[in-house]
Amino acid sequence: MNTSTAPVWQSETAKAAWRGKLIVFSMIMNIAGFSLSNWMTYGFSFLGGSVSWRFPIAFQLIFSIILLSTVPWLPESPRWLIAHGREIEGAEVLAALEGDGAKFDSPKIVAQKMEILEAVNLEREHSPSWMDILKGNTGNTGMLKRLSLGLGTQWMQQLVGINVTSLPLVLQNSVGLSNTTSRLLAACNSVSYLVFSFIGLYLIERSGRRVLMMAGAAGQAVSYLFISALLSQADDTARGARFGAGATSFFFLYYVFFGICWQGVPWLYPVEINSLSMRSKGAALATASNWISNYIVVQITPTGIQNLGWKFYLIWMVFNVIFVPLIWLFYPETANRHLEDIDRLYRENPDLVFVLKHKEAYQMARPQRFIDAELEIDEKVKHSPQSDKPETECVERSA
Repeated sequence: MNTSTAPVWQSETAKAAWRGKLIVFSMIMNIAGFSLSNWMTYGFSFLGGSVSWRFPIAFQLIFSIILLSTVPWLPESPRWLIAHGREIEGAEVLAALEGDGAKFDSPKIVAQKMEILEAVNLEREHSPSWMDILKGNTGNTGMLKRLSLGLGTQWMQQLVGINVTSLPLVLQNSVGLSNTTSRLLAACNSVSYLVFSFIGLYLIERSGRRVLMMAGAAGQAVSYLFISALLSQADDTARGARFGAGATSFFFLYYVFFGICWQGVPWLYPVEINSLSMRSKGAALATASNWISNYIVVQITPTGIQNLGWKFYLIWMVFNVIFVPLIWLFYPETANRHLEDIDRLYRENPDLVFVLKHKEAYQMARPQRFIDAELEIDEKVKHSPQSDKPETECVERSA
């Protein structure tokens, strides 16, 4: 429930320039919790009795209490409020998020509200039912394409490599390390994973979603190539131990690329690419596909290592190689866009499949015509008769 809801709420309450950073930061906190659990599990494994498992489980209650005590104070998404007819409340939240003394009837806030209302009204007119989606009857909204792209990012996140929770098993069965050493190295890897993930905060808006995913897949493919090559030469001799150590270092490198490039984007992209009416549903479906594919990968890893040995890692290398051109050809850039810009892009380009045919779909900067349209709305709001009315009359008219 949290992973299908939090990214949607964050994206709808954040400014475009902060949207990517906030969702990536939330994934970094996820990694921080994972690292903490690794070290706690490793440390308590040396203790005897039930405390070795009771305390790690009970310790999670601390974070549940923090969550329960802070969530009631969070504002509702302004897009959700406006979409459900609560326009004044939505405008008040927009003003609070804008800061700098903005009010619900400030020209900039009214312009933002009108932009959201336009998207809401268009979606209400053209929004298909679930049956229409299953039949592919989604009109000119591009909803089915966008839903597929969102689901695709979550599937790809799992298919780029073995799950980080499986690393101790991998180091034991593929590299030949002991259980204690494998757990220690997995805990050390979680720290490296966490530290390098902060680079994603810097790159998410500067490099964009497409470049991060393509660069990450390329780096991960190279890591798995070396892992396979080194493990193919490992045996029970001292020479094998050296090759095993080399393979371990490339497992660490794989998680560096994954932490920077692939940890956050697949959670962000389904929220950005889907339309307002499908955003929550699309994010929920993407989350479901993530956990289902996560389960599949975790289940097949032990069998794959046992039956294929070092050749098992070539499968992940091939997936990463395939994903680079796939992203380049089919995935639009969503960085530096308002969420409503993506709606407009698909409405005006119903043939949008190959993004390279449409410069606005892959350029990093926000298309100038979207900026001009926003400025035009601002000017209309500033010079409209309603903007000269007293605040109380604005409230009555809005109601």
